[in-house]
Amino acid sequence: MKDDQLDREGGAPLWRQLQQQLLRRIDDGEFASRFPGELALAEEYGVSRQTVRQALRELRADGVLVAARGRQPRVAPPAEISQPVGALYSLFAAVEASGLQQNSIVRTLDIRADAVIAERLELEGSAPLLYLERLRLAGEEPLALDRVWLPASVAEPLLQADFQHTSLYAELHRRTGLRLDQGHEQIRAVIPTVAERLQLRCGDDAAALSISRLGSASGTPIEWRHTLVRGDRFALTAEFSGKVGYRLVGSHPELAGR
Repeated sequence: MKDDQLDREGGAPLWRQLQQQLLRRIDDGEFASRFPGELALAEEYGVSRQTVRQALRELRADGVLVAARGRQPRVAPPAEISQPVGALYSLFAAVEASGLQQNSIVRTLDIRADAVIAERLELEGSAPLLYLERLRLAGEEPLALDRVWLPASVAEPLLQADFQHTSLYAELHRRTGLRLDQGHEQIRAVIPTVAERLQLRCGDDAAALSISRLGSASGTPIEWRHTLVRGDRFALTAEFSGKVGYRLVGSHPELAGR
């Protein structure tokens, strides 16, 4: 029984104390193989199942525990790859900086028209676009589904590039002289579709980050990209303090090679 570890004499709510107790045990690696059920925790700590449910709800909300409907909670694995929020970043470089090899399975590389994307790039609707679709791997496991469109008028030389183990931005600069220097991103948490889960090889309890980016060079839109990244393998980071507030970290003057 661990009820003696909970302050029942006017301290913090029992569910909050239990949450903190469980978090310390998780940090110590105690539940690496299996996380106990509600009834076992209620008996161990001498509290009601409602108290246990509230503690577990908070741990799930913080991303410490994950659980699909009707399944036992488990400790969320740490993200293998972290990326600063606000950086004009290289997914290629971020993966390799984590110690994993970055490879891609190229699904499509061609020239096509797409009126919606052309408008986002401030082009005529019939303007030809270079389209590149890849399944990005980190180590042996899928990390992201990546789709990018660029004006064919500048990006057509990329048709000759091998994107299995190289970055788009490095090839763009090498073959055209263009280097993106500014971008706008929207990041949303989404539940992958069944088809996307199959491609990413993630469970039905895994969420993903949907990242849409408009990249520019010297004020001219060059790239529209949509990336779907596995949320269980990828994390976004930022810094904040009481003095300077919220500060985006890792900003770079140019894109090194996504």
